[in-house]
Amino acid sequence: MRHATSTNIRTLAFLGIEATEVIVQVQIQAGLPAFTLVGLPDKAVAESRERIRAALFSLGLALPAKRITVNLAPADLQKEGSHYDLPIALGVLAAMGVVPTDALETYCILGELGLDGRIAHVSGVLAAAVYAHSCALGLICPKACEAEARWAGSEDVLAAPDLIALIDHFKGTQVFGTYCVPNPLPPTLQGKGLLNAVKGQPLAKRALEIAAAGGHALLLSGPPGAGKSMLATALVELLPELTPEEALEVTMIHSLVGGLPEEGLIRTRPFRDPHHSASLVSLVGGGAQAKPGEISLAHCGVLFLDELPEFARATLEALRQPLETGRIAIARAQMHVSYPARFQLVAAMNPCPCGYALDPERACSRLPRCTETYQSRISGPFLDRIDLFVEVDDIPLGDLLSPTETKATFETVRTRVAHVRQLQKERARQQGLPALLNAHIEGSHLEVLAPLDAKGRTFLETVAECQKISARGYHRLLKVARTIADLEGAASITQPHLAEALHFRWKK
Repeated sequence: MRHATSTNIRTLAFLGIEATEVIVQVQIQAGLPAFTLVGLPDKAVAESRERIRAALFSLGLALPAKRITVNLAPADLQKEGSHYDLPIALGVLAAMGVVPTDALETYCILGELGLDGRIAHVSGVLAAAVYAHSCALGLICPKACEAEARWAGSEDVLAAPDLIALIDHFKGTQVFGTYCVPNPLPPTLQGKGLLNAVKGQPLAKRALEIAAAGGHALLLSGPPGAGKSMLATALVELLPELTPEEALEVTMIHSLVGGLPEEGLIRTRPFRDPHHSASLVSLVGGGAQAKPGEISLAHCGVLFLDELPEFARATLEALRQPLETGRIAIARAQMHVSYPARFQLVAAMNPCPCGYALDPERACSRLPRCTETYQSRISGPFLDRIDLFVEVDDIPLGDLLSPTETKATFETVRTRVAHVRQLQKERARQQGLPALLNAHIEGSHLEVLAPLDAKGRTFLETVAECQKISARGYHRLLKVARTIADLEGAASITQPHLAEALHFRWKK
C-alpha cells in the first residue's frame, strides 16, 4: 500500500488592492523523483522550484527522492509574483515533517526566497496584512516588510530574515522577539513654503488656492520660465496631510509596486510627475500583471502633467473616465481589476511650440495657425473636465527683485485650505453623503450643497445660454464658485463668486 503525506498552506493572490486567498497544497508520495507545480503559475512562480531546492540545500536539507506535487488552488486563477516561494517552501517542509503542520494553519504566508535561504522583500504585504487581520489570521512575511505589515493592526506577525529562523521558531529553539509598533500618527510634516518663492503671479496663486481648497483640476498656460512647474509643485504643499484612512489606502497601492518608506506608512500626499513620453499603460496601469499606474499612485495626491500637448492623445483621453469617477478599471483576458484614482490633476503647457505666442516681440511668424494646431492636440472633452485655466505671464523684473514673502503667508493659505476642506466634508456629512470635496460632488447633489441666491441664478442662466456651456461645464462652474464662496465664508453662491469662477474657464 502506498502512503502519501500532504499539507495545506494559506497565501494570497492580488487583484488590484484586494487580496484573494490561495491554498498551497503540497503532496509527497512514492514514485519517480519529481517536483511538479500546477495551478496556473507564471514564470516567476514556476522558477520557485529551483530557488526552494537551493535554499533547502543551503540549510543542509534535501528534497526527498519522491514525487512532490504542489497545487495552487483555485486552479483557474492566474498566480503571479515571487511571493509564493515561502509558502511553497514551508508547505514542503511541513509535508517532510520538518515543521509542524498545525502551527502553520493560522497564518497567511508570503515571501521570496534567495538561494542562501534568506527571505527577500515582496510587494503587497500591507494588503496581505489587512486581509489576514480581517480573517483573524497571523501573517508570516519578510523581515524587510515588518513595519509595513504592522500597520494593519495585527499583533501576530512573524517577520523572518531567513528560512532557518522560521524553522527554529516553530521548533521552539529560537522564538521571535517583540516588535515596537511605530506611532500611527507621526508629527505633522511642514512644507517648504515653495509658494512664497514664486515671485509675482497673483492670479495664478489665487487659482492655486482655489484648486487646493476644492480639489479642482488646474491648467497653467504660459511662456517658458514663468514659474508654471514651481506653482504646480507648490500645490501639494498646500494640501492637508492624509487622514489615517487615506494613508492606509495610499500605502496599499504603493505596496503593490514596492518603494515604501522605512516606517511602512505613507503620511504625505503623493506627487507624481510622469514625463510626457510616458506610455498609456504606465499612466493608467496595466501590463502583464495589471499593476497600478501613475494615476493610482497619485491617489489622494497630485498628478502633474508638464508639457501637456506633448503627451500622446490616446494617453490623455484615457484620463477622462478616472477624472470623473475616481477609479480606473483595467480589463485583461484573464483578470479584471479596479484601482482607486482620486487624484488632483495639475497640467502645464506653452501656448505654442516656441512658447512666446503672447509676446509680440518674440512670437514667430506662423501665428495664429501654429497656436491653434498646438492646442488642438488636446481634445475638447478632456478640456471640459478641467475646472481652472490660468494664463501665466512673464514675471516683470520688479517682481523678481522684490523680497521673498514670509513663511507666514504660506502657512496662512495652508490653514485656510485645511479649514475649507473640512467645511466641505462636514456639509456633505450633514446631508447624509460621503465626505466629499466640492470638485467631487455629483450633479444631483449640487442643488443642496451649492445653493445659489436669486441674482446668482439669473447670472448663471444667462452665461450658460450665451456661452453655450455644456452640462458638465455648468456643473464644474458651479463647483468652483462653491469653493470660492467657501473661501469667503459665504453660505450661498452669489454673482461675484460665479464671475470669478467664469474668469477661470477655458477660452479658445
